[in-house]
Amino acid sequence: MRAMYYEAFGQTPVITDLPDPTPDDGGVVVKVMATGLCRSDWHGWMGHDPDIALPHVPGHELAGVVVATGRNVTRWKEGDRVTVPFVCGCGGCPQCDSGNHQVCDHQFQPGFTHWGSFAEYVAIRYADVNLVRLPESLDYATAASLGCRFVTSFRAVVDQARTSAGQWVAVHGCGGVGLSAIMIANALGANVIGIDIGEDKLKLARELGAVAVVNSTKVEDTVEAVKNISGGGAHVSIDALGNPATCFNSVANLRKRGRHVQVGLMLGEQATPQIPMSSVIANELEIYGSHGIQAHRYDAMWSMIEHGRLDPRKLVGKTVNLEQGAAALTDMDNFTATGITVIDPNI
Repeated sequence: MRAMYYEAFGQTPVITDLPDPTPDDGGVVVKVMATGLCRSDWHGWMGHDPDIALPHVPGHELAGVVVATGRNVTRWKEGDRVTVPFVCGCGGCPQCDSGNHQVCDHQFQPGFTHWGSFAEYVAIRYADVNLVRLPESLDYATAASLGCRFVTSFRAVVDQARTSAGQWVAVHGCGGVGLSAIMIANALGANVIGIDIGEDKLKLARELGAVAVVNSTKVEDTVEAVKNISGGGAHVSIDALGNPATCFNSVANLRKRGRHVQVGLMLGEQATPQIPMSSVIANELEIYGSHGIQAHRYDAMWSMIEHGRLDPRKLVGKTVNLEQGAAALTDMDNFTATGITVIDPNI
C-alpha cells in the first residue's frame, strides 16, 4: 500500500510503499476513502506523544470500507461503510464497562499507538466495540472530518459543558475543533463568541453561527472583550487550540460558576499552563477535559445531522492527495489552513 511515513520526529514524511495490514482476530482492515489532517497529527510528528513508536504512519480521522475481518468479528463484514472514534476502547476494562470507552485503560489509537490512516489501508482493533456505521447520505470526506475534531467538540459542548439554549459560549481558536464547537453550540441555541487571530477564520465562524467574534490581536484584553460582549462572562468556554494563552483566557473569561472545557491538546513544553486558580476557587468554576467520544454516542450526532441541525460539510476546506498532505502536515503550526483539510489516499 502507499502510505505517508517517517522514521524520525520532525523529519519530512515520505510517500512510500509498505506492506498491506492484516486484521487481528477481533479487528478489521479498512480501505481508507478519506482521512482528516488534524493538529494532533502534527503533535505526533513533532514527537510530543509518548505512545508513538518509530517508524510511523500517522492519521487518525478516517472513513472507508471494510475489506477484511478477523475470525472473532461478528458485527461487521466486507463492504460495510464505516468510521471510528480516534480513541478506541478495549471493551473489557472498568472504563469501557461504564460506557466511557474514550478513557479506556487499554485504548487503541490509530495513528498514535499503531500505524494510522494516512495510507490506502488501516487496521482497526476491537472492531465490534468501536466501528461506527456511516449513514448512506454521508460522503466519505465529511465523515472523515468528523473523526476527531467534530466528535470531540460534540462531546465537549453537549456532554462535558452541558451547553443549553441562551447561554454564552466562548470558543478560543477557530480551526477545525473550534469551528465544529461553534456550529454545535449554535445548533443548541447558545450565543457563541469566536476568538482567533485570523480574519478569514473569524469570517467562517460567523457563517457557522457565531453571534460575535474577537480578533485577539486587535483588542487590548481578550478576556475583557468576551466579558463585555456576554454581559459578565461566558457560561461555557472552550480552548479549542491548546495554547497557554488560550487556556488561560478561556478560564479567565468565565462568569461565576462557569465551565471551561479543554479540548486543544497541551503537550511538550506547553503541558503545564498557568491557570487563574484563585478565580476558579472564588467563582466556583468547573474545569473539564474532553478526550474523544464513545462509538455509542454517534447516534445522537447522526440525528442532528440528518435533521439538518448540523451540517459538517461546511467545515471541509479542501481535499488533497498524500503528497500534498505531507506538506500540509509539516506546515500546520503556521495555521494557514481554513477549515478541515481531508486527504484522499487514492488520488
